[in-house]
Amino acid sequence: MKITPLDIQHKVFDTQWRGYHKTQVDQFLEEIAESVEELTKDNLVLKEKLSGKDDEVGQLKRAETTLTSTLISTQSFVDQLKHGAQRDADLLVKEAELKAEEILAQSRAELAEMRRMISTLKQQRALVLDRLRLTLSSFHRLVEIEERPEASFEGEGEPEMSAERASHREAG
Repeated sequence: MKITPLDIQHKVFDTQWRGYHKTQVDQFLEEIAESVEELTKDNLVLKEKLSGKDDEVGQLKRAETTLTSTLISTQSFVDQLKHGAQRDADLLVKEAELKAEEILAQSRAELAEMRRMISTLKQQRALVLDRLRLTLSSFHRLVEIEERPEASFEGEGEPEMSAERASHREAG
């Protein structure tokens, strides 16, 4: 059974001979009633505060749940972004490697073509030099023949040839 401050204030004790001093008991009961009333009020205030705090805790728990969920989804999103970025980076590297290999192959083909052209040009140069040597040699022999003394031709009894050669020299 719950005792209220009013129960304490209205409590009446039977009196006996040699019993308690009535005024002291009443005064003490009055003090107890006031204390219980104050404690009851404090208890109600604390219950209201506790109820408010329970509401706050509930809101905080809901906020925590929301934040946790958001954090998890954000982490998942970040992981997906990292994975996608890594995949894109890998693709770019592979594309660059393929492009580099293609450029190298093309450069090697161009180098081989240039070497072939250089070899062909060297062969052509050698042929031109050989022909030039032959031509120069032919001209040299011709000059030697032309420089021979005419006396050797005249003394052999071929005066007609000498005259022909002389006229040929004058014309040439």
